[in-house]
Amino acid sequence: MIGEIKELNLPSLLESVDQAASEAENFARQNGFDDSALSAIDMAMREAVANAVKHGNKLDESKRVEIVFINLQKGLEITIRDFGKGFDVDEVPDPTNPENLLKANGRGILFMRAFMEEVEWSNHETGGTVVKMCKLR
Repeated sequence: MIGEIKELNLPSLLESVDQAASEAENFARQNGFDDSALSAIDMAMREAVANAVKHGNKLDESKRVEIVFINLQKGLEITIRDFGKGFDVDEVPDPTNPENLLKANGRGILFMRAFMEEVEWSNHETGGTVVKMCKLR
């Protein structure tokens, strides 16, 4: 149903990554996304939520990860918010640059951009990072 919204509020635990991915798959499937889209959504969700738990909230179980799914006419919009100190996505080294090939950071951002048609990062006005991704129909 267009306009349908589902909200999740998960603890900063690695187990939350699987739960978030499962919820995203169920929501997307119920709203008519095919297996190819479901696979892409799963991969992007895992990266985004893992980043929120590990890098944003620093595995601090007192902090939460807020997730919102919205079924829009254009596609599925997913917003993930952590409660860390925030970061500037432009300062993350490009993992495809030869000098960064052996560095561990930046790959999640690359994956999210590869699997979703729209991805943007912002710092929330009261703290934390917000990732908004959209999988188009």
